[in-house]
Formats: sequence, structure tokens, C-alpha cells
Amino acid sequence: MDTFEGEMMNSTPVQGAQVVSRVASLLRIVGRKPEGSPLVEVVRESGLTRPTVHRLLSSLASEGLLDQDPQSGNWVLGPEILLMGSVASARFPLEDIARPSLRRLAEETGESAFFSIRRGAETVCLLREEGSFPVRSFVLHEGVRFPLGVASAGTAIMAFMPEAEQEELLAGWAAHAGSFAAAHTEALVRENLAKTRQAGYSVNPGLVLEGSWGMGAAVFDQRGRPAWALSLTGIEPRFRGERQETLGRLLMEEAHRISTLLNRSPGA
Repeated sequence: MDTFEGEMMNSTPVQGAQVVSRVASLLRIVGRKPEGSPLVEVVRESGLTRPTVHRLLSSLASEGLLDQDPQSGNWVLGPEILLMGSVASARFPLEDIARPSLRRLAEETGESAFFSIRRGAETVCLLREEGSFPVRSFVLHEGVRFPLGVASAGTAIMAFMPEAEQEELLAGWAAHAGSFAAAHTEALVRENLAKTRQAGYSVNPGLVLEGSWGMGAAVFDQRGRPAWALSLTGIEPRFRGERQETLGRLLMEEAHRISTLLNRSPGA
């Protein structure tokens, strides 16, 4: 009997919750990229044994929540996820509310524009609108997750969180930031958060990928909490000097517009 079977036979609340947590983790890992993930990658990122991961993935596939690409062998999101997302979108009309702002930003700046949501201690990119400038940064796309405080969206959100919540993340910064901790040192993150609070928008000077810059502005919910963020990404020369101030102003204007619209929406 493997670990998974033992968990399923034992119906104690703690172990039952553990199985749910593991399933959710696998769905998030697979859903990070449109092309999905190979088994070896899911095993590595989940920290679970190969037999347990394979059994969980197969069970999710039998329910239509996952699928296995016949050509690449990658595990990808299944049709049931699409149906669930369609139902959920009625409660959270983010496409209708945020897309016009993304289009205005992309058209006016030529850069790629993004809309991200806070999920726990991470940001998840939900929407993207490509700009017209021929040289682009491909660091960010739908489904990409970053720890709060990393990248422009996560910095914009974290900067306006309550101080106690910020300090909780910073106290365990190396573990929280993971592979991004080397470039995003605690001292540098603290400096970036302070600059963001002062300016109203964040700037990520190529810390995720050298030469790829980003800027972000927080979008607030009905209780004034930073729950989403707008961001722009592009190459370093286009985010310098006076243009940086212009981009920051445009981001804050659109972020304020989305905040207002979301706060009027019942699903917000």
C-alpha cells in the first residue's frame, strides 16, 4: 500500500485536508503553463513521491480535471477546469472590467500589459495584452506565479499591505522568495517597497530577468486592500528617465479606474 492509499483509507480530518492540499498543489503546478508539465517536473516541484503524484494525476484525469497530452506526454488542465472557470467568471467579471484598461495601456505605451491577482502569498497573472513595440519581454504570461514582493505586480501589492503582514513575509524572506531570493535580497525588497509607497507605483529593474523591466500599480478591493495589480513589462531602455514617470502615471490612472469598477461589482 503506498502513501496515497493509506491517506485515502484514513479518514481523519488532518490527513483528508492534506490530500486536498496536495491535489490543489498539483493543479497549480500543471496550470502554470499552457503546455503543462511533465511528470518529472510535477514530482520535483510538489516534493511528493513519483507513485503518489502519478496516482493523483491519473485520478484527476479520470474526473476531467487534468489531461495528458498525447504528443508531449505533459500533464495539462482538463475540460472540467474550463467549465468551472466559465462558471466562476460570472462571479468575477475581471475580463470585462480589466481588459479595457489593459488595451489602453498597451496601445498608449506599446508595452505588454498584465492584470494579476493576489492569491495568498503569491501573485498570479490572469490577463495579458500585447503591446506594439517589436521587442518584448516574455517573463510574464497567464498563469505565471511569483511570490509577493517579487516582480512589479507583487511589489505593488505588498507595498500597500498592512505593515504586520509585510514583516511576516520579510521575517522568512529567503524561504518565501525561494529561487528569487538571490536577486531580491531582503534589504533591496525593503527599499523597493518604500519607493513604491512613496511613488504610488513599483519598478522592477530587471531583477527577475536581466534587461527585462517591469512597473506595477495596485488595484484595491472594497475594504481598501491591495488585491490585484496592473503591470507593464518591456526592455530596459523604454523604462528609463521621464518615460518611467509617464508609465507610472498611466498605470495608477488605470488601476484607480479598475478599483472603482471592481468595487461596484457584486463579485468583487
